[in-house]
Formats: sequence, structure tokens, C-alpha cells
Amino acid sequence: MSADTALERRMADLSARQVPFVRATVVRALHPTSAHPGDTALVLADGRIEGFVGGVCAEATVRLQALRVLHSGESVLLRISPDAPAAPQEPGPGHLAGTAPDGTVLVANPCLSGGELEIFLEPLRPVPVVLVLGETPIGRSLVALGGGLGYDVRAVAGTAADPDPAGVDTEELAGASAVVVASHGRQEEDLLTRAVRAGVPYVALVASHRRGAAVLAGLDLDDAQRSRIHTPAGLWLGARTPGEIAVSILAELVASRHAVLVHSEDVAAAADPPPAAEPRTAVDPVCGMTVAVLEDTPSSDVRGHRHWFCSAGCRDRFEADGAVPAEQP
Repeated sequence: MSADTALERRMADLSARQVPFVRATVVRALHPTSAHPGDTALVLADGRIEGFVGGVCAEATVRLQALRVLHSGESVLLRISPDAPAAPQEPGPGHLAGTAPDGTVLVANPCLSGGELEIFLEPLRPVPVVLVLGETPIGRSLVALGGGLGYDVRAVAGTAADPDPAGVDTEELAGASAVVVASHGRQEEDLLTRAVRAGVPYVALVASHRRGAAVLAGLDLDDAQRSRIHTPAGLWLGARTPGEIAVSILAELVASRHAVLVHSEDVAAAADPPPAAEPRTAVDPVCGMTVAVLEDTPSSDVRGHRHWFCSAGCRDRFEADGAVPAEQP
């Protein structure tokens, strides 16, 4: 199996399992560089890199910028050069980063032995999965309209003899971005309880204020868990028809996913969290590069201070020279 085929299969597997990652592809290489156009790597949310887009120095820059892309959700073209002519964007001696007029992210990597790389970083986030319980007009409208938002909307059903909605297992709940119960009293309690306990970001119940409060009071959840359930489901839009109510529910889900304040109420508490947090960074005291602080980032402790490095080479040079940077405040 070729490396390209193995990487394609790996991407397909990650996507199938709803795992976010960044695809990094070399689109230009000015020699001397070890990478070539077409070289590709995957960067996962924990900073692991699978594939090849350059040596350890270039890899450190790709990893940091890829984690930022995974956090922002926006693709970027990254240009890495030993002396990129860019304005300072981050603190730290020797590290220059900025944005060119064409939107390219420029990073000066002083560890490169000449050459220049341009790498396209594309975040591939999971398609939001929305589970809808209820073969009702509102439920059917949600399934019909949700696909237009790019969501994977799945109708689930239950029977009177089986209180658990068919096909909704723990793994599916764990991977869901939203669960909407629109069954008008049928098999509500179990799915609501399981969805909240599984940590589904958005859970909603289609019901009136009075009936919704009664259903929530009967759930085997504490007050904080009950407060995560949106009922009546949807934003107040004056909706009357099943289609309009479905639109209001989808609007609330969109607001929740993007942590938007609606009607002075913070719906961010139920927001779908980003697949990766903004990475913690540190400045390499030897070369001045800004690096992502992860478990496998080379580091060294000096006089009670810990320092991180772009590579083991910079760390070894730091320790061999006995360099001690200025005391930190």
C-alpha cells in the first residue's frame, strides 16, 4: 500500500469516526527543503502529525499553525521561510509572523537551512449529527430542513413495547451534536436523560412551557443537568406551522453551536465546543520560534523554570551551552 493510499484511508477512518483533523499539503517548495509539492500530513487535535511536510523545524511550525486552524475552522496558506519579511505578530525574539495582503500566513522559522515552504492547511471538522425523535410534522420538518445546513440529520424512532428509541446507542449519542425530541410524549424521558448524561451539546424538547417543565421535573437528573435541556425548543420567532417551528429550533441550534447571545440569554452554555482549543505556546530560547506546548514538545528545566523548544537539537544546544535566560517575572 502506498503512503498516499494509507493516508487517504486514515482520513476516511477519522471522518467516519467524527474525529477532527487538519490536512496539511505542501503546494510549493523552494530548495533546499526536504519536502516536495504534494507531500501531505494530517495534524490531529492532540498535535500528533501523521505523514510528512518537512523536517522537525518545519514540522514544529506546521503543528502550531494547524492547531490554530483547527480552533478557528478557517483554511490558511502557510508560508515558512528562514527570514520571512513580515511584521511581528507574537512576542518572542527571532519569531516573525504576520499576514500577507493575499491572506497568506507568513512565519519566519530561523531553524530552516534555507529554502521556503508553502503549505495549505485545511481543517476537516466532523459534520454535525442531529438526532430527531418523533414521527411528527415537526420531526419530519427538522429532517427535511436540517440537510440544507450541511448537518447529518437522522430520524430515530421508538415503539410502545421498546422504551429505548431504536438504533440510538451510547456511541451514537456521544458523537451527536444535537438531540431534538419531538415525539409529543412518546419515549421522551429516556432519550433526554441519556443525551444529557452523554454530554450532547444541544438537547431540546418540543413541548409547551407547562408540559416541558413537568417532563423535566420527572427526569432522573440534577438541576444543572435539567437546565441544559431547551424547552420549549427553538427561538421565539412567532412560529406557528411545523415548518416554522423547525426553523426556530434549527436557528437555536445554530446560535448554540456558535455561542451567540440571543434575547439576552447566553446559549453558549450548551454550545458545541470547538474540536480543539487555542494551543498554549512558548518561545524557544535558542532560535526564538514560537512552539505549541504539548506533551511531546522538547523541553528542559533550568533553575526551576521550564522551557520548550522547536526540536531536540535546540534543546541539546541550550543544555550544552548552559544558557540561562533572564529570570521570569
